[in-house]
Amino acid sequence: MRRAGRLFQIVQYLRSRRLTTAAQLAGWLQVSERTVYRDIQDLSLSGVPVQGEAGIGYRLSTGFDLTPIMFTTDEVEALVAGARIIEAWGGPALGGHARTALSKIALVLPKTRREEIDRARLFAVDFHIPQGAAAGLDTVRQAIVEHRKLQIEYSDSASRVSMRVVHPLALYFWGTTWSLAAWCESRKDFRNFRLDRIRKLEIGVTKFEELPGRTLEDFLKKVNAESHTNSATSQMGRA
Repeated sequence: MRRAGRLFQIVQYLRSRRLTTAAQLAGWLQVSERTVYRDIQDLSLSGVPVQGEAGIGYRLSTGFDLTPIMFTTDEVEALVAGARIIEAWGGPALGGHARTALSKIALVLPKTRREEIDRARLFAVDFHIPQGAAAGLDTVRQAIVEHRKLQIEYSDSASRVSMRVVHPLALYFWGTTWSLAAWCESRKDFRNFRLDRIRKLEIGVTKFEELPGRTLEDFLKKVNAESHTNSATSQMGRA
């Protein structure tokens, strides 16, 4: 990717997220973090209002906008593949939204390119999906958007059942199941809950605040720290 295209892509990533780290940008763009730092500095000097600092993350100032260019053929194929995966694994409601999103993407494309959607040969079959893989997905999505606590009855890998009150933060798809990242009030820590192991699920009337130490960013920091620790321990064991 040429440098001009890379700078444009960085702006697109920053404008679509609350906070993005240099490591994430480096991975997406397949360059070094040093290159990302240099690009961020050049963007700032050129007048793009980038906020943040190295080691923490970056974002664009509120109100800044940049008109996106038309989708490339590869981007259209990526969108079609993503929509088809969600249609298969996202449950009835989210799957329906994926189909309508594809129809809107088709309207955005020039008439001469709309056939690219039908030509995409990336599919997600749904006949082998385990029952309950997306159970409760729409309820959890609603709770995340509305910042409402969830009351769940959860069965762990050893079939031990417990009642939890959690602050839902994000949903993650693992290829065969969805999991909920949340702050658990009873454990006073972050926990992951597989949706197919949640026996009962109810949205509470009480809302929760994303307090320092309990946000999605804090959860990701903890996961990354544990990942680095496990990696270092594994390398020491092989030495």
